[in-house]
Amino acid sequence: MFNALGIVSNYIIVLLMGIYTFSCFSIFAKSSERVKRRILIRQNVVMFMIHFIAFFVMFVRTGDERLIGLYLSQVVLFLATILLYNIAYPRVSKLIVNNMCMLVCIGYIMLARLNFDEATNQFLFGVLGVSFGLFVPIIIKKFKFLSRWRWVYAIIGIAALISVAIFADPEGGAMRWFNIAGFGIQPSEIVKILFVFFVAACLVYSTTIKDLFITSIFAGVHVIILVWSVDLGTSVTLFVVYLIMVYVATRNVLYTFAGIGFGAFAAWAGYQMFAHVRVRVAVWQDPLYDYFGAGNQLSNSLFAIGSGGWFGLGLHGGDPNTIIHVTRDFMFSAIVEELGILFGLCLILICVSCYVMFLNIAMELRQPFYKFVALGLGTTYIFQVFLTIGGAIALIPSTGVTLPLVSYGGSSFMSTMVMFGIIQGLYILRQDEEKDLDYRKREFDEEMERDQSSRRDRVVGGRTYQDEGFEPVGRGRRHREEEPTFEEVPKQRIR
Repeated sequence: MFNALGIVSNYIIVLLMGIYTFSCFSIFAKSSERVKRRILIRQNVVMFMIHFIAFFVMFVRTGDERLIGLYLSQVVLFLATILLYNIAYPRVSKLIVNNMCMLVCIGYIMLARLNFDEATNQFLFGVLGVSFGLFVPIIIKKFKFLSRWRWVYAIIGIAALISVAIFADPEGGAMRWFNIAGFGIQPSEIVKILFVFFVAACLVYSTTIKDLFITSIFAGVHVIILVWSVDLGTSVTLFVVYLIMVYVATRNVLYTFAGIGFGAFAAWAGYQMFAHVRVRVAVWQDPLYDYFGAGNQLSNSLFAIGSGGWFGLGLHGGDPNTIIHVTRDFMFSAIVEELGILFGLCLILICVSCYVMFLNIAMELRQPFYKFVALGLGTTYIFQVFLTIGGAIALIPSTGVTLPLVSYGGSSFMSTMVMFGIIQGLYILRQDEEKDLDYRKREFDEEMERDQSSRRDRVVGGRTYQDEGFEPVGRGRRHREEEPTFEEVPKQRIR
């Protein structure tokens, strides 16, 4: 009976997940606000259905009554998140809010399946993350001087990384966390955001060779400290983010090739210097060469993905806990084993949908600083997704990076919630820019209409004269001097 319940529930969950994922992209093709609103409401309904079915199956299979309280608490949190964002920011991107809640929902389901204590902690992180995230758009909108703090971002970021490299306790060959009151705090998660703001502010200030060289030195210091701490995932993320932001700002391919060359040399040097890196590369090349040692984690991850099949083994139908650190580094493997490959592909597409929204916001913003911020945060997010899933399926060596909003981890969860809050603030800022542009165009049109009316009224001896002192136009002829366009008029005329 339990097996039948698991199989049937998985088919339903995968179907619902497919509907949700399809709507993430179909909404871009809709022009009617009413139709978009229906799609967004449908997404909310589908998410709550997936959430209910998953917890119902887990409760039937385990009989753990704690799941009921956890489920109800999470429902309240999701409802509060959706309502508060809509009330506080009526012009917020509903799609980003829905995707954020959906990713959190998937993480909550899997953590409740794998480790109830971590699921409870993650729920508390969710409450804090939503609380902080709601204030971030206000900060983005009100603080107009964020682009002037480039050295503040750099100093705080470097100081935080140095403190971790010196004082943190090593775990798994890397130094990333401070343990405070039983909770691990990973400053590098916040440094990612500070790094993006630092690079964006520098690129807006100047893109000359001299200034780019100075910016590259400080960016390199971030990466070198992370390599020293053997935090390979974060160091690679910052390096890629910097390359992409510099290329977009300068359109200079030579800078990109120079950066790639430097990155290749740094990767070779890291391989030679750190035994931990050599072990991970060896495991990536042949996960079974040391199955009971270093290769155990990746081998079990591949076994889990392979055994899940298209529709998965059902919640509590697999054995994902055989993977070490499954709730952190290999959450994707657990998802695919119990919910199936199709569910995993839909999860990837939802992450891609978030990235598309980030890029769309970046392209439509008019202020360069905010353009670069949106681009940098979007690249940080999607590259972290790539590192996590790529490491789980042995596409690349494992880097120990969490899957944003899905994997367990307070620092990662909080920083990603802040990141989504910043994007929401930029989305609102973009709408303000469009509103201001429409207002300026309307003023311009009204001014040009007044000019044309005054010209028609000034008729002397059957002849029409221009305000600027042009030669008179003959009787019975209309003046056909080409009018200036909106873009050609100086800004002071339309303020």
